[in-house]
Order: sequence, then C-alpha cells, then structure tokens
Amino acid sequence: MTIETTAAGILALIAIMTAVTLLTRFGGVFIMSFVRINPRIESFINTMASSVLIAIIVPMAVSGDAGALAALVVTAVTMLALRKPLPAIAAGIAAAGVVRYLA
Repeated sequence: MTIETTAAGILALIAIMTAVTLLTRFGGVFIMSFVRINPRIESFINTMASSVLIAIIVPMAVSGDAGALAALVVTAVTMLALRKPLPAIAAGIAAAGVVRYLA
C-alpha cells in the first residue's frame, strides 16, 4: 500500500499514526484495568521501562557519532551526581549540541 505525498496523503498518514498511537495507549490502560497489580507485576513494569530505555541507548553508544557518545556520558554522569532526570537530559542535549557544533 502506498500513499501519495500530497497534502491529503500526508494528512491521512498523520491521522493513521494518531489513531494507532491512541489505540495502543488506551488499549494498554484498558487491558491493565483487568490485571491486579501485585509486587511482582509492579517490579516487571518498572524493569520494562528501564529495558526499553537501554534498548534505545545501546545502539547509539555502539554506532553513534561523537555527539551521541558525549550526550550519553554527560547524561550518565549528571544523573549519578544529581539523581534528577530533567537536568541530566538537558545536560546531555547540551553536550550533544556543543560537540556537533564544534565538529
């Protein structure tokens, strides 16, 4: 299936992506309404969030450019020092920007 890259085609793609996103988000909440949250399931949910983050970061660390590696290192160091995610993310973005600007 192909969709033309006209204004109507682009709007159709955006609408499809919106519907899929809403379906997955609302579907997950609907399904989890039937699950009793016990400590084991809570542990699984917390671990799953970390594993998704690691799955996104590891390929960047292995094959990323200098900006990606700088962002990874600065974010990790800032997170370990401050224990707050927002400053760590901001520092990582800034590090990537500086390294890519200078390179």
